[in-house]
Amino acid sequence: MDILTENGIPTDEWRARYLDAIRRFCLMDDTFMTKAFEDKECAELLLRIILDKELTVIKSVSQYNIKNLQGRSIRLDIYAVDSENRRYNIEAQREDSGAVPKRARYNSSLIDANTCKMGDDYSALPETYVIFIMENDVFKRGLPLYTIDRTIKECGYIPFGDESHIVVYVNGSIRDETTLGRLMQDFFCTEAGRMNYATLAKRVGYLKNDTKGVGTMCKIMDELFADVSAEIMEKGIEKGREEGMEKGREEGIEKGREEGMQKGREEGMQKGRAETQRITVLNMLAMGKFTLEEIAQVTAMSVDEVKALQQAG
Repeated sequence: MDILTENGIPTDEWRARYLDAIRRFCLMDDTFMTKAFEDKECAELLLRIILDKELTVIKSVSQYNIKNLQGRSIRLDIYAVDSENRRYNIEAQREDSGAVPKRARYNSSLIDANTCKMGDDYSALPETYVIFIMENDVFKRGLPLYTIDRTIKECGYIPFGDESHIVVYVNGSIRDETTLGRLMQDFFCTEAGRMNYATLAKRVGYLKNDTKGVGTMCKIMDELFADVSAEIMEKGIEKGREEGMEKGREEGIEKGREEGMQKGREEGMQKGRAETQRITVLNMLAMGKFTLEEIAQVTAMSVDEVKALQQAG
C-alpha cells in the first residue's frame, strides 16, 4: 500500500490513523506530553504537586535542545523556568532504561553549563531539578517519589547545598487518592472529561477535541514521521535506481535498458517504502514511548507484523 505522497508527507488515509492515535494518547506518551506541557499553567501545576512547593512558571518549552560542541548534545522533553530563576527538566519515561542515573547526571550538567555565562560568578548558578516521571517503580521500594540530592557522607549525610537536585523520580504505578496519586491518574487517562485536574483536562481536551489542537498534533506527527523516514526512503529509491541501471546494462539493448531502469525504479520504490515501514517500527520500539497497537496504527501494519519485527530485532 502506498503510504506516502511524493513529498514524503502522510496521505489522508494515514492522517485518519493519526486521529485514532491522538484519541488514545495520554500524558505518558512523549509526543503528546511535550505538547501538553508547553502550556505554562500545566507545567506549573505539575511542578507544584511533585515538589510540594509554591512556584510560578514563567517559561515552559518542549523539545528543548542544548548544544554541546565538545560532546553529545541533548533534547529535553520539557524545560521550564520559574519566577525565582529555578530551572526544571521534566521527562516522561515508559521504560526504566530511559531514566538511568547517568542520563540524569548528564542532563543536569548541560543545564548548568548553558546557564552559566563567561565571567559569571559560580554563585549565579540557578537551582535546578531533573524530574523523571516513570511508568514503573524503578527502585522497587513502593514509594511514590524518590528524591536524589548530594550529601556529605562524613557529616551524617547532611545536604551539600549545591542546589542541584539531580533527579526526582516519580513512581507512576502509584495512582492512589493522594495529590500526587491523582496527578498520576491523569497522566494515564486518555479522556479529558475523566481527569482530576481541570488545568490538565482543559489542555488535553484542546489537543484531542479542538480543531486547532488536533491540527497541531497532526502536524507534530507529520514531522515525526518525516524525520524518521525521509532519509531511509531516499536511500531506498537510490538503491532502486542503481539496480535498474545495472539490469538495463545487462540486457544490452536500449529498449531493454530503459525497461530495466524503469522496473528497477519501481522495485526500488517498493523496497524503499517497505524498508521505511520496518525502520520506523524499530525506531518507535526503541523510543519506548509507544504501544504495539499505536505503532501498528501509525505504520499501517498489523500488530502481528509489528511483533514479528520486535522479535527479529
